[in-house]
Amino acid sequence: MDDLINNSRNKVVGTKQTIKAIENGEVHKVFIARDAEEKVISPVVTLCEEKNIEPHYVESMQQLGKLCGIKVKAATAAIKE
Repeated sequence: MDDLINNSRNKVVGTKQTIKAIENGEVHKVFIARDAEEKVISPVVTLCEEKNIEPHYVESMQQLGKLCGIKVKAATAAIKE
């Protein structure tokens, strides 16, 4: 999974961008940090349920940011189709 996010050229990082990509039907996989605040990830989880996308959970926001190749924490990320 680590290589999947890091090597993907067509990814979005952050809750707003992840939500937008899901709503536009562009998402292949969604990643959510387990330690992110519920109010932040809740809309993403709800959208995943509505669109029948199974979210993949990562242990921490720090780890997800690192997997995405950024130097800051990330609550959610997605790989676009």
